[in-house]
Amino acid sequence: MCVKQTSISLDNVPGKFLDVSEYLGAEGINIRAISVADTSDVSTVRFVADDPEKTTNVLRSHGYSVKETDVIAVEVPDHPGGLQAVLKPLKRNNINVHYLYPYLGRGASGQPIIIVGVDKTEEALEVLKKNWVHTFGKEIHAL
Repeated sequence: MCVKQTSISLDNVPGKFLDVSEYLGAEGINIRAISVADTSDVSTVRFVADDPEKTTNVLRSHGYSVKETDVIAVEVPDHPGGLQAVLKPLKRNNINVHYLYPYLGRGASGQPIIIVGVDKTEEALEVLKKNWVHTFGKEIHAL
């Protein structure tokens, strides 16, 4: 399923993400998946929240530059090599995975969920839906 990811850049100093967490928490916004990539000066924070529109509004009201991106939330079979159920069909269809990170919870069927950023989101969604039904004989589930 397609979900909205929020991305912000933060100075790489103590307490910067705490500020973000406090702003969102005060507004009742829950972060459900998160990835942080750092350099010596700046950290790029990507996350999926339970209310993307409100998240963007809150962060912008506090002066943050916010980028919203469509990403895919998909269940992954919970066994060794299970990630191949997502990666192989994407490779076969020449879809590049830019990044992935875990969702903090499980899908409707109890399987773990990952957030995947790709170069062709709509095509990747179709490929994963078809592959999931073919492999597992049931519809794909996510959030």
